[in-house]
This record gives sequence, structure tokens and C-alpha cells, in this order.
Amino acid sequence: MSSQNDWETRVRQLAAERDAVILAHNYQRPEIQDVADHVGDSLALARLAATSTARTIVLAGVYFMAETAKILSPQRTVLIPDANAGCSLADSITAEQLRGWKREHPGAVVVAYVNTSADVKAESDICCTSANAADIVAAIPAGREVLFLPDQFLGAHVRRVTGRDNLHVWMGECHVHAGISPQDLRRKVAADPAAQLYVHPECGCSTAALWQAGTEDFPSQRTHVLSTGGMLTAARTTTAKSVLVATETGMLHQLRKARPDVRWEPANPRATCHYMKMITPEALERCLRDGQSEVHVAPEVASRARRAVEAMITVGASA
Repeated sequence: MSSQNDWETRVRQLAAERDAVILAHNYQRPEIQDVADHVGDSLALARLAATSTARTIVLAGVYFMAETAKILSPQRTVLIPDANAGCSLADSITAEQLRGWKREHPGAVVVAYVNTSADVKAESDICCTSANAADIVAAIPAGREVLFLPDQFLGAHVRRVTGRDNLHVWMGECHVHAGISPQDLRRKVAADPAAQLYVHPECGCSTAALWQAGTEDFPSQRTHVLSTGGMLTAARTTTAKSVLVATETGMLHQLRKARPDVRWEPANPRATCHYMKMITPEALERCLRDGQSEVHVAPEVASRARRAVEAMITVGASA
């Protein structure tokens, strides 16, 4: 315990010396979440990056999140503790592929999940997160085609919620969320029939959970499709004694802190993102001590991407 306390003290001192704010995603290691100034989902981190007054932003997450922070705060130094912390979902589409897709659908509105590279954001009209994707698509005039990218499971969720038949979905996926199957959820429900279900819309099980809601497998009154931020909000007021959580396992730390009286169980205990876990305590301390690794986004790319990200934040603020 003393070594953990010593490490936290060093990190806080280094952050103060560098005038740095530490922003951590909900999927980070517990010790990273506990030492961070703020912990949240992609939308919350984007808002915090946009309004931060710190000279340095340290993004404890994956690389596209650090790029987003730089896009929103170009005048500030943005650091990521490990520049190799990538994202399989962000890697599932390139700017060149998006330009080709746009040529096939001239006049379509491009809605890009925030889990994309800066180059892809620059080719998009508006970004979204799992928390506001349906609201953003619903606000687009019904007659306009929509290109939704890159997550196929979130896209299927948005199509179901909005009822749009002119929404085209890119067939990308997060390898961690895609690996959380309907079978995983059914086994867990069978073992704990009274449990609530919190399902992230990126999950491979989300479509089955939605379409089969009301069945014995997925009781509608206990099945909730939520962003990670939405899960935390729901956790604070739940009356359930146990909740099955279908998302990356790092989310359980915040849920257990919010409601230690509830039993929180992962739908798939192997659903761990090795990219998120690349942000180790040693990497965070080294980042603050040495100023590594700084994130840069080309000004012309950042300028175009900023419009799409700021539009997302505006909708998110009112959602």
C-alpha cells in the first residue's frame, strides 16, 4: 500500500510541476483511474479537453482520444503515456476508404463515431459517441442519406432506435466488444436470473439483446443498452442487487466505486482491451516526468476535424 501511495504522490507532484490535468477513460487500469483528475467516457473526456485551462493535457486512454484532445485544444501540449496504445475499431476505416464511400453516396451526411483517427474525423460532417449517436442521427433531415462509421453494432442500434432505412453502416468493430457474445450473456442470465443487464451498444451481443428484449433470455424491464457514462448514471440509482455488465472490464471499477453495495459482474471476464491496459503506472509517471509522448495533429487536418467534434459536443450538451 505504501508503494502505491508513494507512486500517487510522485504522479500528483509531477502533474503539478507540469501544470498537467490527467484525463482517464473508464477502461483504464484501476490505479490510473484513481490518480486521474477526471474519469469518463469519450464524450466527457472531449468536453473536458475542450474546456481545460491546464498547460498540459495527459490523456490516459488510446491514441484517437489524445488526438481528439489536441484537436480541441491546439494551443495546449497533449501527452499520451504510450503512443502505441491504438484501437482496433479506429483502425477499421481509413480516410481514403471514407472518401471512396462518400463518392458512392454523394450528398450523404457522414456521422463518425469518435473512435476514429483525426484524418477520418476531418472527412466527416459530425462525430458522435455511443451516448449521443441516436440523437445526432435523429436530428438529420429524414430525406438525407447517412453514412455511419465505423462500428457495425452501434450502427445497428442507431438504425433500430431511429427507424431510418437510409442509414448505411460501415462494417467495422471493436475486437473486445465484438467478442462479448449473446451466448456469454445468456449463460450469465441463466446463472443470475434476477440480475439487471447493462449492455454497451458496441457489443456483439447488443443486437440480440435488443431484438430479443422481452424474452426469457433478455427481460425487457432489466435490459438496458447504455454508454459507459450512461452505465455510471444508471448505477447511482439502481435498486438491483446484482448487475451483469457487457463492456470492457475496466468499467467495473467505477461502477463498484459508485455502488459498492451492488454485485457487479462482467458478461465476459476476458473482455479486456490490451491497448487500454498499455497505460501502466510506470508509463504515466514517465510521461509526466519526461514529457513523453507528445501528440501532434496537422493544422489543416485539425481544423477540418474540429468542426465535426465540436458539433458532437454541442449535441451532447443538449442530449
